[in-house]
Amino acid sequence: MRFRVLLILLAGLLLLGACSPVSTPEAEPMPTATPLATEAMATPVAEPVATATPLTPTEAPAVPAATPTKPVSTEPPATQPAEGEGNADVMYVRAVQGQDGSWTFHVTVQHPDTGWEDYADGWDVVLPDGTVVKPDQASPFTRLLLHPHENEQPFTRSQSGIVIPPEVTEVHVRAHDLVDGFGGRVVVVDLTTSSGPDYEVER
Repeated sequence: MRFRVLLILLAGLLLLGACSPVSTPEAEPMPTATPLATEAMATPVAEPVATATPLTPTEAPAVPAATPTKPVSTEPPATQPAEGEGNADVMYVRAVQGQDGSWTFHVTVQHPDTGWEDYADGWDVVLPDGTVVKPDQASPFTRLLLHPHENEQPFTRSQSGIVIPPEVTEVHVRAHDLVDGFGGRVVVVDLTTSSGPDYEVER
């Protein structure tokens, strides 16, 4: 009798257990990986630095061509008395050297003076390098002529105190007129000779 009761209880427990659902602990959801920003993950790649490639000379540097020399001019040097339209002519020169080494020049000039408006107003002694010898540096000429000589043609005027360097052996004597300037006849005086066709030298 007791055995039967136990069997019935046991069977009832088994039925009860079969009918009650067994709770199974749920697995926690796996956290999903948050994708990292591609910008943060991207590692900037340094651009390659361009290196200068040394040039290998393949030939010697070109040598510039020689500059052609300037042709020698055959024209008379610029230091010679300038030619112009003037018509004051030097006709004759007498050069006298004093004991102190300075010179006095007596120069004969011819020009068609018409009065104060047009006359020969001076003459020069010019060295070979173009220097005009002036006893008075304030004067425009070696000898300044202060008035016209319309009634005295040709005429001679003198100038002393003319210093010529001892190494100079030749001078030019030229005349100037008020309107047209230089350009008339010039006399070349060789200081080493006593005379020439249009000059004389005394030492």
